[in-house]
Amino acid sequence: MQNHTAFDCAVQKMRSARPLDLSAAKWSDLQSWQKQARECLLTGLHYHPGPVDLQAETIETFDHGDYIRECVRFNTAPWFRVEGWFLLPRHVPRPMPAILLLHDWGGPMFFGKDRMYDLGDSCDLLDKFRAYAHGGRYLSETFCRAGYAVLSIDAYHFGTRAPYGKYGIPCIDPRQLLKTYEGTAEFNVYESRLRENLYLSLRQLQWAGTTWAGINFWDDARCVDYLLSRPEVDGRRLGVTGLSGGGYRTNLLMALEDRLQAAASIGWMTTNDGVAEFNLAGAIGTFCLLPGVWDRMDVSDLVAMGFPKKSLVVVGQQDALFPPAGVDESFRQIADAYRRFGHPEYLALERPDKPHCYDCEVQQLALDWFAKWLA
Repeated sequence: MQNHTAFDCAVQKMRSARPLDLSAAKWSDLQSWQKQARECLLTGLHYHPGPVDLQAETIETFDHGDYIRECVRFNTAPWFRVEGWFLLPRHVPRPMPAILLLHDWGGPMFFGKDRMYDLGDSCDLLDKFRAYAHGGRYLSETFCRAGYAVLSIDAYHFGTRAPYGKYGIPCIDPRQLLKTYEGTAEFNVYESRLRENLYLSLRQLQWAGTTWAGINFWDDARCVDYLLSRPEVDGRRLGVTGLSGGGYRTNLLMALEDRLQAAASIGWMTTNDGVAEFNLAGAIGTFCLLPGVWDRMDVSDLVAMGFPKKSLVVVGQQDALFPPAGVDESFRQIADAYRRFGHPEYLALERPDKPHCYDCEVQQLALDWFAKWLA
């Protein structure tokens, strides 16, 4: 009988037997590397619905005094129509810069984008989440009040895109569900069902020939389309940021979306080998499983692939998701690539003495970075 140690050794040998080494460090011609690495990543996402007519519409508008919040809807694929929040600050010259704000994976899955927006009906569950993850702030207001238009949607299986009416999950608006059951065992049962059945949904996606990462990337890229469709937005000054799973989505957009000028990836950077040994259960979810990709490149290559984007990457020294040595090595690899590209000033790597969070001090790092490159 083969023991687990032997299995781990076999996995390491599989990863080291690379059919094609697309690590940036192995290539002398970085432009050729960038082209081949992007082609590999795009192929590995296994998702390309083709041209999409957004058919965007504004459903409702809310006045928050110093900014306007719009409920918007648009198509991201022939089979997906998503709902988002779009903020426009008042008293900012137009066209203005914009931030695509991507929600994290942790916290209640019934709420994705809504964690980051003031909807006027706060609740204890989301208040506690924001207190430890976002410094008690609404992230959307942090950026909007700094002079940016802000857009967010729910990732697949979160918030408005959860499988309501399936897996024993009631077909009810999540905010109404929370009002009815908050603090009760029944709400926790529904939340557990939603989280547990994520993997059944993703099996269905793979059976359909695609990946969760592919859907997320394509949806997020269509958000860039939406921002470019707004006359209030300056398409030459677009940024993206997110924490944790939102940081991972930011990494993918850094790698592949050339219409973005700047990015702040918070709380998702390490080497693949390091995190697989350190925290397989907690850090490697199906959102980042891409067969045919990670045996050719590393997570750090996503940021390097995005050059000449202006990239800020932040991972706290107390972040329990990732091995410190893996984070440090990924930072070394990214810095080496930007140095070889000839513009190390386009990159900032930060290791604050913090846990896995996007608190007020980390928000200031992102604000300073965007002010430097999108002003």
